[in-house]
This record gives sequence, structure tokens and C-alpha cells, in this order.
Amino acid sequence: MRPRDLRERVALFFAGLGALLSLALAVVVYQAAHDLGRRLIDETLSAELDDYIARRERNPGSLPPSSVVLQGYVREAPAADGGGAMPPPYVAELAPGWHDVAVGNLRYRAAVVDRGSARFYLLHDQSLQIRREERFQLFLGAIVIVATLLSALGGMWLSRAVVAPLAELAAKVRNRGADTGQRPLADDFTEGEIGELARVFDRHLLRMSAFIERERAFSADMSHELRTSLAVILSTTEILLDDPTLTEKQKQRIVRIDRAAHDMAEFGTALLLMAREEYALAPPGDCVVATVIERAVERHRHLLAHKPVQVELHLDPALQVPCDSALVDIVVSNLIRNAFSYTASGTVSVRMDGGGFTIADTGKGMAEHVAGQVFLRHFRDLASEGAGIGLSLVKRICDRQGWRMRLESRENQGTAVTVEFH
Repeated sequence: MRPRDLRERVALFFAGLGALLSLALAVVVYQAAHDLGRRLIDETLSAELDDYIARRERNPGSLPPSSVVLQGYVREAPAADGGGAMPPPYVAELAPGWHDVAVGNLRYRAAVVDRGSARFYLLHDQSLQIRREERFQLFLGAIVIVATLLSALGGMWLSRAVVAPLAELAAKVRNRGADTGQRPLADDFTEGEIGELARVFDRHLLRMSAFIERERAFSADMSHELRTSLAVILSTTEILLDDPTLTEKQKQRIVRIDRAAHDMAEFGTALLLMAREEYALAPPGDCVVATVIERAVERHRHLLAHKPVQVELHLDPALQVPCDSALVDIVVSNLIRNAFSYTASGTVSVRMDGGGFTIADTGKGMAEHVAGQVFLRHFRDLASEGAGIGLSLVKRICDRQGWRMRLESRENQGTAVTVEFH
């Protein structure tokens, strides 16, 4: 598992470094101790052999060394009484030089020397030395573990000291708004890498503040100009619709303009609400979902003027949502419009339950790969007539408000979209 933050990484690094260095040191110390022990045994064997050979020259009947640790043998050539026990087969086959001999569970260090017509063998029992090395290994292992733990503790302590300025800077950035006129972060962090990071944050915050101010001015100006233009269009269409001299075809065209202007006004209101960050903090009103659905159905019923499609409504007037009605309307209107537009015959049903609503149709539906992408911005199926914005906006509104949205569709069988408010 990878470390999650900088403090864990620093502590893990020091723990790994301590473990690596202590392990390397332990290996070096153990190898040095092992070589030193081997050298002492070899020197002991050499000294004992030289002493025995010198005694044997003075007294041919001298017996080879025989003790708990040392065991000597002599073999004459040609075979003769060497004044001692004949070497066992595992010793007699050894050539002159130094050898490691294993006999069962015993381990010997053997020295073999030729002097004159005799061959001298001297074995040193290494069992005690091996046990000492095993204990020394355990001791070094304990040192490695302790050093690793101490390195980890030291790394944790050092990480606090290293990360503390960074954590303080992160807290200041986290609690800092986009408003101008605030004290620069670089005033509190003047030196080193943290100071440079603070200066970078200050530059980016200034750019963000300027961008937000431009966006606020643009939204306010566009909202004013858009509402003014739409008010002129709506008032004009209202006057024209009262003109008794208009033909039926002319009235239908003006009704279409009036409907598009109303849709644009509602759509623009929803977009402006979504664009304002402070909207999430504003106290929402209570929206009666059934009323919004009824208005949306009537507003888009013209899409079914020449289609054999039946609309079924099963509404619950008691369901209210603490949200601006414009946002609920944009969600419902897009789903109703899609259901009416892509259903050539059959039924479009709107059914409400205690926590949401479902809009189902018997239209042409969608293939599985298309249904998984319809909420992407500007995605359009080849058979689609829209710009690919409606369902993307619906998804954004649902995500913003914490509503759950589910789409089920089968090609040539229809589509059902469910929105759950709770």
C-alpha cells in the first residue's frame, strides 16, 4: 500500500534508510567477525601443528594433540606406526591444505601438512564457534529491528517539523476566499521553498479573483441584456396574439416564438443559478414537483400534435423539494421533451412515488453503448436532433443537488428515466 501523504512518505523513507544501513552494517560486522574467527582458528591450528611437529622431531613417540576441541592424526608413508591413532577415512582422503569437514552434525576446520615421509592432520571442532556466531546473528538482527524502529520514530518526528510549514500554508489556502484585499500569503512565509510556494499561490489567487470578477460582471450584464430582450419578445408576442386579424397559421408561428422565449427565459435562469457558487448557500424555496410536471407536459404537448401517443400522469401533489423551481423545471422539461420527441406511438407515462418520479416512454430507445454516454456534454447520437446539452445539464443539476438519476433503455423498446430526490 502506497503512503498517502508527505508525513508518511518521510517516515517510511527514514525507516527504510535505517533498515538498509543497519542491515548493511550488520552484514559487514558479521562477515568481519566470521573471518576473524576463522583466522584465529587457522592460526591456532598452525601453531599447534608446528609445536607437535617440533616435539615429534625431538621425540618420535610423541602423540598428536587430542582434546575436546583439537584432534590430531599422523600417517607415515610407507605405512608404519605413526605413534598415534590412524586417521578415519573422511580425514585420510584430505590433501595438504585447509579444509572444512562435516561429520554428521559436527563441523571441523582441518589443517593438513606433509613433513618428510609423514602427513599430519589436525582438526578443530567449530561447534562452539558456530553457536557463538548464531547468537551473534540474533544480536545483530535485534539491532537491525531496533535501528529500524528508531529510524521510523525519528522520521515521524522529523516529518512533523518538515511538514508543519506546508500544513500551515495549506490551512491558510483552504480557508482563503476569492475576495481581493486579503493579506498575501507570502507575508507569513518569506523564506525557502515554502515561501516560493506561497508566492505562487498568491499569483494564482490574484488571477482567480480577477477571473471571478470578470465572470460576475459578465453574468450580471448578460442576465440583464437577456431578460430585457426576452421581455420585449414576450410582450410583443402577447400583443400579437390578441390581434384578431391574424390567420391561424400566423398565430401558430407567434405561439411558437412565445413558447421558445419562455423556454429561453427558464433555461437562462437555470444556467445562471448553476453558474453562481453562492447559490448552494442560499436558502432554497419549496417546489411542488407535481405542478412543475403538469406545466412541462402542457408546454410540450404540441410535440405530440400529430402522433398517436397517450400521456399518462400519476402525480403526488404532496411531494415538495427544497429547491428553486427553475432547476426542477429544467430537469423535468428536458426529460419530457425527449420522451415526446422520440416516441412515435404508444405511451409516455409520468409516475411519482414518495421520493421522486419516473418518466417512461415506448419510443425507439437507445443501444447500450449510447445509453452510457448520453450524459456527456455535447454527445449526440446519429439519430439525435439536439445539440447534446439537455441531458448533460440535467445530470449536472442532479449531481449539484445530490439527487440520484438512473436511466434504463432498450433499443426499439423505450426509455425510462428515474430521478430520486432523497
